Amino acid sequence: MTYCVALRLDSGLVFLSDSRTNAGVDHVAVARKMSVFENPGERLMVFMTAGNLSISQSIKEIIGERVNAAGKTIWTADSMYEAAQIVGEAIRTVHDREAAALEKFGIDFNVSIIFGGQIKGERCRLFQIYSAGNFIESHNENTYFQIGESKYGKPILDRVITPSSSLDEAAKCALISMDSTLRSNVSVGLPLDMLLYENDTLAVTRFVTIGEKNQYFQMIRENWGKQLKSVFDGIADPVWNADPETTANVLSAQGSRSEPLVVMPPQELSTENPPAPLQTLAQGTNGRQH
Repeated sequence: MTYCVALRLDSGLVFLSDSRTNAGVDHVAVARKMSVFENPGERLMVFMTAGNLSISQSIKEIIGERVNAAGKTIWTADSMYEAAQIVGEAIRTVHDREAAALEKFGIDFNVSIIFGGQIKGERCRLFQIYSAGNFIESHNENTYFQIGESKYGKPILDRVITPSSSLDEAAKCALISMDSTLRSNVSVGLPLDMLLYENDTLAVTRFVTIGEKNQYFQMIRENWGKQLKSVFDGIADPVWNADPETTANVLSAQGSRSEPLVVMPPQELSTENPPAPLQTLAQGTNGRQH
């Protein structure tokens, strides 16, 4: 599996991908998921993939050669939308060629793609392209796309990123998102590829491959966990069975009739002993209210 994330901001684009691929716990390898199509001064396009590696590699090769019905290639497309259509057509070509044979071996046609960049004369654009070759575009209401193991790194993106975020803020947020994923899912792994693209540069100006010894990423991995623990410790524990009018942080109000859904034991096993009274955080061990 993998994890890739891309963010579309007012100031440009941020792309981040891991490089782990595996076919079981005893067959883990490194395969880079990010590719860059660059004609400096004219266009810059970034292509990231998740899913079956053989499928995504085939798609990438076809993209460089495909000519659409209008005679356009990814290198001559007039817009990023037209370039995304060419990527979608490449996916369908590989599907038509490979899907039936893969199905005979119990293998799904599984690929997800993030594709974005800028062609001279238009704004930065970002797309998520699906296995059927159809796609959606990022707008201000959805400023980022994720593919692969996306759930672990999503909360920080939702809380932090807005279209006005700077490229460096977005890079920091994306790396924290990746760190959360690395900690929770063994199928995602280093090294990482990160590319920051500033509007209208039309070339790669900021790119880095991040390994275990990268100074900045080491700092994030160490400090993010500490900061989370500090925030967690600063949040009060819940108070049970108390009056919310006089006590703070009440989770269960005094006199509340909340009860669990209880499944009773068979009659022959029932002890018929009365349940022990609930002890609240507002009581001591002697049962007296504090």
